[in-house]
Amino acid sequence: MDPILDRLNRLEELIKEQSLSQKKVLNFTEATIYLELSASHLYKLTSGGTIPFYKPNGKKIYFKRSELNDWLLSNRQQTTTEIESIAANFKLKKGGVQS
Repeated sequence: MDPILDRLNRLEELIKEQSLSQKKVLNFTEATIYLELSASHLYKLTSGGTIPFYKPNGKKIYFKRSELNDWLLSNRQQTTTEIESIAANFKLKKGGVQS
């Protein structure tokens, strides 16, 4: 009987995840799950104005999934190859060191 309950619990989790992935606007709890952040860390991000959010009635906090995606993909770090390419181009423009 335990394997059946385990499978049912897993199916329930998958259904919740599927439902969450379809929503365009997330509440605070859903955003913590989506971003994989603790509630306290998400509160810190909202109170510091670091992450975009909405408070339509002045109490509950909501997030647009598309804005969360943009926030997640901000501050991109360059690869070592990109940095080396920029450095090589800089050297060429300055007419300096030969490789």
